[in-house]
Amino acid sequence: MTATITATGPAAWAALETALRQHRPVQLTYHGRARLVSPHALGWKNGRPMLLAYQTADHNTQTPPADPRKQWRNMFIDHIEQIETADPTSQWETADNYNPTHPFNSIDHLHIALTPSDPPAAS
Repeated sequence: MTATITATGPAAWAALETALRQHRPVQLTYHGRARLVSPHALGWKNGRPMLLAYQTADHNTQTPPADPRKQWRNMFIDHIEQIETADPTSQWETADNYNPTHPFNSIDHLHIALTPSDPPAAS
């Protein structure tokens, strides 16, 4: 069963932060494209709320880049149209080039970044 929320403002941020803390992937629609992503960091870029996520599927092409280190996506939260909890069988994923202390150049002011070795927060 999936839960759909309207992804605007604080509701989107809260849903993404919960998924991040629980190491849970989410299905979201960004710029009209459905994607399966594993949230890794939340913060701000130039004063706008930003998500850093590892994308494992794009429902328009179904073909992620061959190099797993190139599956990172930066998404402005105010451009996310919809967020759903992912199918329970979907696994949270990451790549070896992730550094939680400096999540690429996508985030100027970091709010939270997942440390992959940390245990997921309780639901």
